[in-house]
Amino acid sequence: MADERQQDSRSPLTTSRRRLLAATAFAPVLGAVPDRAGALSARREDHALVEPVMTKPADWADVRTALGRPGDMRRFMYHTAFPRRDLKVFSRGVRIDPALALGTHVSFVRYADRSTLLMGDVVVTEGELQRFCDVLQQHGIMQTAIHKHLLAHEPAVWWLHVHAHGHDPAAVARGLRAALDRTGTPPAGPAAPSPPVDLDTTAIDAAMGVKGAPDGVIYKSTFVRRETVTDGHLVLPPGLGSTTSVNFQPLGGGRAAVSGDLVMIAGEVQPVLTALRRGGVELVELHHHNLDDRPRLFFVHYWAVGGAVRLARAVRKAVDTTNVAPMPGGAGQ
Repeated sequence: MADERQQDSRSPLTTSRRRLLAATAFAPVLGAVPDRAGALSARREDHALVEPVMTKPADWADVRTALGRPGDMRRFMYHTAFPRRDLKVFSRGVRIDPALALGTHVSFVRYADRSTLLMGDVVVTEGELQRFCDVLQQHGIMQTAIHKHLLAHEPAVWWLHVHAHGHDPAAVARGLRAALDRTGTPPAGPAAPSPPVDLDTTAIDAAMGVKGAPDGVIYKSTFVRRETVTDGHLVLPPGLGSTTSVNFQPLGGGRAAVSGDLVMIAGEVQPVLTALRRGGVELVELHHHNLDDRPRLFFVHYWAVGGAVRLARAVRKAVDTTNVAPMPGGAGQ
């Protein structure tokens, strides 16, 4: 009995001692676990924001050579298009014009610290997707989104956002070209005069509240976020990765297929989705385009077929729930 009482009297001390030893043993391990949110915050504070700088086409001669086709200057951005004219894609019975939703676009931006940012949106078939990603990864080019722009379309096509930041833009361009060469993306074709857009563009402009611009037979209205948008410590120029686009493909008789995406912060997502559905517009995909943007931006892709002016008014109601302004210089800039 005495032994049992002695053992019982020692039990709380023994238990406490074991707990102390256990806590001491685990303390170094727990202390070594990184606070990722804190580390990201510290990295942001360590880097002052870096602004983009204006460049000239001649500054991108090596990139142009690597990509194998000419580009154009859009304010801060050296922009190159790779339309998938090789694809015959149908959605809801409508054959999709490349300028409506099948245009690969990439932009290079120079910064005050002499670094360069690549951002772009690439169209690939489902059969091309995996090997395209493999080659990008071999060249250090990130994939920041993989998603759809269209509903019920044939053949199966995916849209992939690419991102790279460094001090050798020609090397990035060569890597991008190597990946594109694993797809059926056709070579650049000769420039052709744009036919008139078979829509009442004056009425569309009035409905959208912005001056649009033709892209071949497609008519485009474009808006940008009013806030300063950053990617990590880089300030993104207006129109790079943070635009609302409304694209009209004429179908005859004043009708159009309308496709595009709206850029939103979190608090705007539900009002936008509700406004689109109330206007008879179909929702396609809700997602991010970037990994480290501030404010955190969401994008919704949509689709509708009907009277072009009526659909412009419907989409405008959704646009008006967001903090955007007309693209500086027009939709083509």
